[in-house]
Amino acid sequence: MQPIENTEQTKPEILFVEDDQNLGIVIRDFLKLKGFNITLALDGVEGLEKYQSQPYDICILDVNLPKMDGFQLAREIRKMNQEIPILFLTAKTMDEDKVEGFNIGADDYISKPFNIEELVLRIKVFLRRNKMLQPADRDIFKIGEYEFNHKNLSLHYKDQEKNLTQREADILKLLCQNIGSVLRREDILLKIWGQDDYFVGRSLDVFLSKLRKYLKNDPNVEIQNYHSVGFKLIIQE
Repeated sequence: MQPIENTEQTKPEILFVEDDQNLGIVIRDFLKLKGFNITLALDGVEGLEKYQSQPYDICILDVNLPKMDGFQLAREIRKMNQEIPILFLTAKTMDEDKVEGFNIGADDYISKPFNIEELVLRIKVFLRRNKMLQPADRDIFKIGEYEFNHKNLSLHYKDQEKNLTQREADILKLLCQNIGSVLRREDILLKIWGQDDYFVGRSLDVFLSKLRKYLKNDPNVEIQNYHSVGFKLIIQE
């Protein structure tokens, strides 16, 4: 099987959570050779932290994980993202376990021991499917009690309307497209300004300060700062 032909910037990002460290490293290294970027976590709690730290294209979760099992981890992921493919690795063959996983929102199972080439094929199938199912680019977002219209550069709160600049709206749209996940500083800078340097970085901080002020009427909405890493838009239910 030939490696996926991607640049470093466009390689699919995979979260792989497996408590068997030796197996995890073998699979991680093999998948890297096939053209994927892999983040390996060894327990459910670490897996959730990794998921919250950056966007992923697919999650591969072992069912029997310490600290937080794969089912609970999948539940937490589904609270933040209903679309991301979730593939369970399991030594279990009981139908009720599979039913539980599918009810949580799993997309498929692969039973251990498995052929690693089959795993690669499954990953590629789900990545293609997810790409086809991506919704059309949205312009209107619900942010807690706010309604944000990117096309009209407007932010509504009850009977109040705030007119945004194009750059404010562009940054807020990126945050809305990545709710619950950390959006990296360099990604924002390259996407909005086309460059990543100190001066545009300071400009970004100013714009984010303004957006926090605009969103302050709803205490359930927060733009969290991850020092030297990025930002996350949080909407508490």
